[in-house]
Amino acid sequence: MIAAIVAHAKHSSDVNIYQEGSFLRNPAIFMNNLDYSFDYFANKPWIDNNGNLVNVGKDFTRPSPKLHIRNQLPQNFRPAPKEVEPNQIKPTSHDRLGFFFKPLQNPSTSMSNTTSTNPSKPNKKRKTNPNPETNFLINLQSCTKSKDLTTAISLYESALSQNLRLSLHHFNALLYLCSDSATDPSSKDSALRHGFRVFDQMLSNNVIPNEASVTSVARLAASKNDGDYAFELIKRMNNEFNVVPRLRTYDPALFCFCENLEAEKAYEVEEHMGLMGLSLEQQEITALLKVSAETGRVEKVYQYLQKLRSTVRCVNEETGKIIEDWFSGQKVNGVSCDLGLVKNAVLKNGGGWHGLGWIGQGKWVVKRGSVDESGKCCSCGDQLACVDIDDAETERFAHSVAALAMEREVKANFSEFQDWLEKNVNYEAIVDGANIGLYQQNFTEGGFSVPQLDAVVKKLYERSGNKWPLIILHNKRLRSLWENPSHRNLVEEWNEKGVLYMTPHGSNDDWYVYWLYAAVKLRCLLVTNDEMRDHIFELLGSNFFLKWKERHQVHYTFVKGNLKLQMPPPYSSVIQESEKGSWHVPILFKGNSSQTWLCITRPNVCESRDEAQ
Repeated sequence: MIAAIVAHAKHSSDVNIYQEGSFLRNPAIFMNNLDYSFDYFANKPWIDNNGNLVNVGKDFTRPSPKLHIRNQLPQNFRPAPKEVEPNQIKPTSHDRLGFFFKPLQNPSTSMSNTTSTNPSKPNKKRKTNPNPETNFLINLQSCTKSKDLTTAISLYESALSQNLRLSLHHFNALLYLCSDSATDPSSKDSALRHGFRVFDQMLSNNVIPNEASVTSVARLAASKNDGDYAFELIKRMNNEFNVVPRLRTYDPALFCFCENLEAEKAYEVEEHMGLMGLSLEQQEITALLKVSAETGRVEKVYQYLQKLRSTVRCVNEETGKIIEDWFSGQKVNGVSCDLGLVKNAVLKNGGGWHGLGWIGQGKWVVKRGSVDESGKCCSCGDQLACVDIDDAETERFAHSVAALAMEREVKANFSEFQDWLEKNVNYEAIVDGANIGLYQQNFTEGGFSVPQLDAVVKKLYERSGNKWPLIILHNKRLRSLWENPSHRNLVEEWNEKGVLYMTPHGSNDDWYVYWLYAAVKLRCLLVTNDEMRDHIFELLGSNFFLKWKERHQVHYTFVKGNLKLQMPPPYSSVIQESEKGSWHVPILFKGNSSQTWLCITRPNVCESRDEAQ
């Protein structure tokens, strides 16, 4: 039977000996002071105490260089019986790390000698038992997971009797469990009684609550139908302790007021949310829409429909049903607007809505239907719009890109580009030259494909009624094309026709701001397969950025050398308000990828508008 010595190179006299064939009861002790080589275990079979063969190299993951192998192995195992010659145990590549393997010099050495420790490393201190406060918190968390309110309250009473020092974590765990239990009718009374008592104790102990504390207590208040307490609590905690509320903090008060048809109080909560810089989501808007509909506030219904339009693309089933029921039972008298004024408003807003209020009079006709591939409503025949960001959003977007460019670019270079663009505004498409030229060129003979770029330019020229697009290329790339005799004539032709803009030195990593800024500023198409998922684009704001991409980005493919442009969709799957005052609302059902559209029209208005056109 052969054994091995494992030792540190710097401390070769400190030897730990392991006899092959005997059990290694606690490898953590054996390897406590050694950076044991993974290869030693991975290259030989082992048997655990149950007699199962363990293939370390297959069954266990090679550890990080910072981790000892002992963390990856079972606690009880032994080598499989195997005769190994001393010369077969060779030094490994880990020699450079300061440890190696040697044949055992004294095979008769017993396992009793294998527990020596490395004097260069002090023994780790034993973990002390947790204190009573920690034990209490651990037990509380266990009760929270199992939703055991009775045991948690018993533990709390015991902690008070022992005068334990309770922290924010203790109180928050109790408050959360009480607020969660208050939704169960069987435990509601107990949860409310103990929940408010815990909160009072928290304040008397001078433990400053945080947002989680306030949210739990607000939920308790809403459970007993006291929206006023929930809302006043938020304002008081913000004033006294500077607790910054989140959307979830306001929800109990808001939903309580909406369910009780206390519309004015609900609007007050919404206003306070706005002061805190919070934006409503579909759940909150739906609640406000419903209370407005049920209390007959038609102008508020219009307002929340517009908020839904700007917040979500498709509404859920619950919201769709509320909208459908309201329009089906209402006869709203709207204003009579000048058609030109309405069209200008729609154009200014980027299409898809005007925001001027209800238009026309009479009863609404509500149908559920579909929209064909071209964007035509199959119920009323209206053509839906491809919605763009509005004028204000466009200006903010362009300003954000310019500010980003000024931070990352040489300011003089980008300012020069801005000045040039102000004088050249007639482009209908911007071309990301590098993205197209390098498309599918990751092969041995691949390089910058001028034919691909030329094909895109010509295709855009044909589609736009003989208007040339603008190609943006880095000067290094353009210079190499100019120096190539086979491409020089084409580059000269592009240059003469004003098709090219060359980005300067220093913009290798940030040249994308040029083509992005140009496309935003000129409100034209952008031809690129770059999905712009970089974190830099996230800084621009995901909501209107995604809307802008849908409306302006053109993708492309080359199949066997043939170009195919994927133009923006002919319509947007979002809530739309037409010039005639009709509405189209997409509903996305849970678990179903297909959409159903609510078509909401007033026939008399539609007929009069058609005659006016």
